[in-house]
Amino acid sequence: MNSFSRGRRLTAAALTALAVATSATACGSGSKGTGTKAADDGTYTVWDPYPQFAKGSAWVKLLDDCGAKAGVKIKRTGFDTSDLANKTLLAAQQDNSPDLLIVDNPVVSTLAEAGVLTTTDDNKLDTSKVDPNLLAAGQVGGKTYGTPIGANTLALYYNKKVLKEAGVDVASVKDWPSLTAALAKVDKAGKKGITFSAIGTEEGSFQFLPWFWGSGAKLTELDSPAAVSALSLWKGWLDKGYAPNSVLNNTQTTSWQEFATGEYAFAENGTWQLAGVKKAGLDYGVLPIPASGGGNAAAPTGGEFVTVPVQSDTGRYTTTQKLTTCLTSTQNLYETDTTLSYVAPTTEIQDKQVAADPELKPWVEAVRSAKGRTSDDLGTKYPKISEQMWKAVQSALSGSKSPKDALTAAQSAVK
Repeated sequence: MNSFSRGRRLTAAALTALAVATSATACGSGSKGTGTKAADDGTYTVWDPYPQFAKGSAWVKLLDDCGAKAGVKIKRTGFDTSDLANKTLLAAQQDNSPDLLIVDNPVVSTLAEAGVLTTTDDNKLDTSKVDPNLLAAGQVGGKTYGTPIGANTLALYYNKKVLKEAGVDVASVKDWPSLTAALAKVDKAGKKGITFSAIGTEEGSFQFLPWFWGSGAKLTELDSPAAVSALSLWKGWLDKGYAPNSVLNNTQTTSWQEFATGEYAFAENGTWQLAGVKKAGLDYGVLPIPASGGGNAAAPTGGEFVTVPVQSDTGRYTTTQKLTTCLTSTQNLYETDTTLSYVAPTTEIQDKQVAADPELKPWVEAVRSAKGRTSDDLGTKYPKISEQMWKAVQSALSGSKSPKDALTAAQSAVK
């Protein structure tokens, strides 16, 4: 394999994409650090976006155990997600990439197109058991750059008490008309309907995507009739008072705080809120987001990929492959994904997760229907499309433009 040309200039697309291709899911933040490769070949560097896991945590212990099995020491650094992508690009320019990089899935295509990552063919990583819809987030131009460590996605949490008082049977919610009918009943009963995040950032696009995809729309055609129907659905909910105007500024965290008050029937949010909903003491259930005509909508996948950055010393890849295989083994993935509140990337482990915790069943269903934001070979085009999407959502929900006009403007801007 040819070594990466360190003097090369990283593509403008890569740098632009990293400005917005940061995680829309919930990873904790904590102390930052720096990690440089040790001169000693017996030490291998790992960078990850989990600064919340300190020395002694199950995650760090797993890294150390995998290192021990490969006969090397691990020097691990946890970064905030937004820091990690930029530091990776800088490290590549300086011929100082980590041996192993765990990175948010939308960033994989950006780093791949910049020439920072090796392919799974290069590093002999077996991805045959991984669900194809999850693996697609790390594929560009027919090549695969890593493997998912786990996935999270969006679904609808519902408050059983609120629905019962409004006379709504959640089993009746199968498509958009039945969901809207349920919201109308909740509103008539004097309760609050649904909350979500429509903020003008990647989080807003992340939350709009299940409705966008659930309409049958494609990211390459933001102004299609299907896309307009999705934005019109949200706008209609605001106009009728089924959703609060606060969604315009809601992050996924503030949206969740609204649901945690116990006043809302539904909230669109992710697997990472499972601990929070139990802590809030709500009698809740989870429903995959319905597509317009029924069935489950494709929700965007969150979660990280284990990737192997290009090294000038290609002799390091053999050990790095051992580390990667260890981290993504069936048993280790099961334990790691339990720690991260992730759904595993393989059917075998997903079934094991549901057997251990039946409450994960709707999340597994949602993940099996999910889709990577950079899938369909969008790669570094996605961030620009996403930015225009969230701007259109903001324009329509604020009333400054109709859904059709907002999406027409968005498509023109992308072109």
